[in-house]
Amino acid sequence: MKVHKSGVVLLAALALLATGCRGGGAEEGDGAISAPGVSSEACPDAVNADNGCIYLGSISDLTAGPFAPLGVPITESQKAFWQRVNEDGGIGGYDIDVTKYVKDNLYSPETHKQVYGEIEGDVLGLAQTLGSPTTLAILGDLENESVVGAPASWTSLWEFEDNILESGTNYCFEAMNNVDYMVEQKDIKSVMSVGFPGDFGGDGAAGAKIAAEANGLEYTNVETGPGQEAQSGAISAIVKGKPDLVIIGTGPTETAVIVGQAAAQGFTGQFIGLGPTWNPALLESAAAPALEALYLQSGYWGSFGTETDGHAAMREALGDGVSPNDGYTSGWAWSYPMKAALEAWLEGDYDKSREGLLEAVSELETVDYEGMLPEEAGNFVGEPNDTVFRQSVISKVDKKAPAGISIVQDFFAGPTAEAHEFTGSCFEG
Repeated sequence: MKVHKSGVVLLAALALLATGCRGGGAEEGDGAISAPGVSSEACPDAVNADNGCIYLGSISDLTAGPFAPLGVPITESQKAFWQRVNEDGGIGGYDIDVTKYVKDNLYSPETHKQVYGEIEGDVLGLAQTLGSPTTLAILGDLENESVVGAPASWTSLWEFEDNILESGTNYCFEAMNNVDYMVEQKDIKSVMSVGFPGDFGGDGAAGAKIAAEANGLEYTNVETGPGQEAQSGAISAIVKGKPDLVIIGTGPTETAVIVGQAAAQGFTGQFIGLGPTWNPALLESAAAPALEALYLQSGYWGSFGTETDGHAAMREALGDGVSPNDGYTSGWAWSYPMKAALEAWLEGDYDKSREGLLEAVSELETVDYEGMLPEEAGNFVGEPNDTVFRQSVISKVDKKAPAGISIVQDFFAGPTAEAHEFTGSCFEG
C-alpha cells in the first residue's frame, strides 16, 4: 500500500465491523456484492445477460466549459473502452456500465460537487472526474465515502491521494521535461509560463520554474483566465518579454489566440503546450500557420495514430466514423487502472465493498496499458518519490497525422525531473 497515505487497510478493517452501513457493505451470503453501484441484475442493454452490473459514474465537461472539445471524446472513448471489456466477457461475472450516470460539470467546481452528490449513491466509483479544481471540490467526499475515481487531469496532487487512479506523468514533471528538452535543442536563456490560475496552469508553471532555476534560466509566470477575449494581457506579456520558451497551460481556444496573435505581433520564440492545450481543430483556425512554425505539444502518451496495441484497440473500438482527437486517446488510457483495480478486487481476497476496492488499488504495482504506457506507470504502492512516472513525450504539429501531431521525442525524463525530490504536490492553491 502507499505508506504515505491514510491507512487504506485500516479503512477496510473498519468496514468489516460496519457491515450494513451505506457504502461499506460486505459480500452477501449468496455471493452477490452489496456495495453501492453493484447489482446482480444485468446492465441495461447488457452484452452478457447472465452477468451482474457494476455502475461507474462520469463527470465531465460536456457543453459550455473550456474543455468540452476534449471532455466529449474522453467520455465517448471510455464508453467504447468498457464496451470492449464487456464484449470480452466482463470482469468477474459483471459487465461495467459507464453510460447511465454521466453528468456535465460545466467545468465548475460547484456544479461538479452538485452532480457528484446526485449519483454517488448509485455508483461504485467514477470512471471519470474531469478537471483539477473540479475534482478537488469532491476530494473530501471521495475520501469520506471510500470512492475511487479515475481523473481526467494530471495535477501532481493526485500522486498523494489514495482515492485517485492517475495515469501518466503530471503537469509539473511534464513542464520540467519541456524546459530540459529545449535546453538540449537550443541556446535558451528565458522561460515564461502562461496558464490558468489555480488549475493545471499553476502545476505546470511550478514545474517550469523548478526546471528554469535548475538550468540557470530567467523565469516569468503570467496567469490568464479562460476565453479568447481574456488573452490580451498574456499576449502583451509575451510580445514585450520576448522569452525564448513559453509553456502554455490553457484550453485549446486560448492556445490558438495566444500563439496566433503573439506571432502576428512579431514574436518568434518557441511555444510548448501542456497536454490539455491541443485540439486538432486548431489546424482549421487562423492560427494554424503560427502553430506549425512555433508550437510543440507535450503529452503523457503517443497521439491518436501511434502504433501500440492499446492505440490500435481504441481505434478499432471507436470505428471509422470519428474525427481523430486525443480526447479519445486520453479517455482510453485513463481507463486501464480502473480495469486493473476491478479485476484485482473481484478476483482477489478483498472485502467486496468500496473499502475493499480502495485496498485493491493500494496494492496495484503494475497496470497493463497495452503499450500506451509502460506497465510500471501503474504503480500505486510506496512513496510518490519512488513510484511517480516522470516521463513524457513531445510532438510537433503535423497536418498529415490523424490528430494533427506526431512524436518528435518519445518517452523521456529530463535531468530536472530525474533529480527532483517529490515530497509534495508542486502547486497548491
